[in-house]
Amino acid sequence: MTTAPGSPFPASGTSPSADAQPTGSSPEAGQHSTNTGGAPIGGSERFARVVQGAHETVDRLAETAAPHVQRLTEGVEHASETLSARADQARDVGDEWAESLRTTVRENPLAAIATALVAGVLIARLTS
Repeated sequence: MTTAPGSPFPASGTSPSADAQPTGSSPEAGQHSTNTGGAPIGGSERFARVVQGAHETVDRLAETAAPHVQRLTEGVEHASETLSARADQARDVGDEWAESLRTTVRENPLAAIATALVAGVLIARLTS
């Protein structure tokens, strides 16, 4: 099996048979189908035609699905890049806030201790 260019799906590389029997037109019970030369078709030839038809159907489906799969892949990649950028941005904002808080505590240590004490008392009263 080969892979069609630009398609993630394998292709059988064969073309549809011109003398393939259309679906739904089966021979009567007890009669044999005939090929284009008029000779009876054996069971193995009929099986080969069914297999070939299945391969051709799968190939057509793969060719039809390939552009959709490609678009879906590109959409997922774009969403992943966007999420990654937003996560980086949120991390940067958090780092900026933490650094700002550190600077404020260093510049006003007594105010920071008083604020922490008041916050602790409020939390203790709310939870008890």
